[in-house]
Amino acid sequence: MHYITQVIARETTAPIQIIDITAEIRETVASCGLEKGQITLVSQHTTAFININEQEPRLLEDMVAFLKRLVPKDGDYLHNIESLDGRDNAHSHLMGLFMNSSETVPFEAGKLLLGRWQSIFLVELDGPRPKRSILMQISGM
Repeated sequence: MHYITQVIARETTAPIQIIDITAEIRETVASCGLEKGQITLVSQHTTAFININEQEPRLLEDMVAFLKRLVPKDGDYLHNIESLDGRDNAHSHLMGLFMNSSETVPFEAGKLLLGRWQSIFLVELDGPRPKRSILMQISGM
């Protein structure tokens, strides 16, 4: 068994943003030199997450609208009274309760084994941010 660990970074430009990172993950798996195994993606943040869903523009708009309705930014949150970094971002942390900080995807013949409609996303909940890091650990043969 072999292990490869890398980090990719993304800048985000909106308060809530869903960024398709599938192409970069596919390239990483194709060029890693391993025939089959799995790749685990881990967001290294508490207000940015990894998600597998469908890449359809109107659906992505629906997702952002849903998140804003689910946990409004202007709620009366205790975290915002004395936040650690000066950001009123309690709503971002609360939205994250419904998301995954990691996803694992198998691959074979150097190709991700995703379903036809599946894409991999970085979901920003507290942007914009100059750098969001995603740890990628590939294990396989």
